[in-house]
Amino acid sequence: MLTLHGVAVLMIAGAFHWLDRKLENRRVYGANFLSYFIAILLIIASHLIEIVAWSYICVALQVFPTNPQTFYFAGEMYTTVGYGDYTLSERWRILPIIISFSGIFAVSMSGAALYSMMGALLNRSNPNPKSGSDI
Repeated sequence: MLTLHGVAVLMIAGAFHWLDRKLENRRVYGANFLSYFIAILLIIASHLIEIVAWSYICVALQVFPTNPQTFYFAGEMYTTVGYGDYTLSERWRILPIIISFSGIFAVSMSGAALYSMMGALLNRSNPNPKSGSDI
């Protein structure tokens, strides 16, 4: 699951940086920030897709009797809210830990990619930063 998320985030970030380089010399006001906003939406969508994927995995494993309860469980564990109001059988007690770790690391990857993209935007707006070595 983390591998798929990592590949998706790399593709989104790569597309953003490619588009950022293409728009570097053009004077299209706000195009770079619009592409950053679209990248944010795509990364959020990738997280929602992962929650749905975890839901389907839990449905296939028959962890809960109803599908809405399974989706709520997967979303709660992925976002590490973890109220803990679930009674899992002994064989599925490791499942919340696995889902939580995948959510933690996926959000970390997304945050790092968004930080990199924002850094590219901020460096673009200030082409000649002052360095401390010129003093």
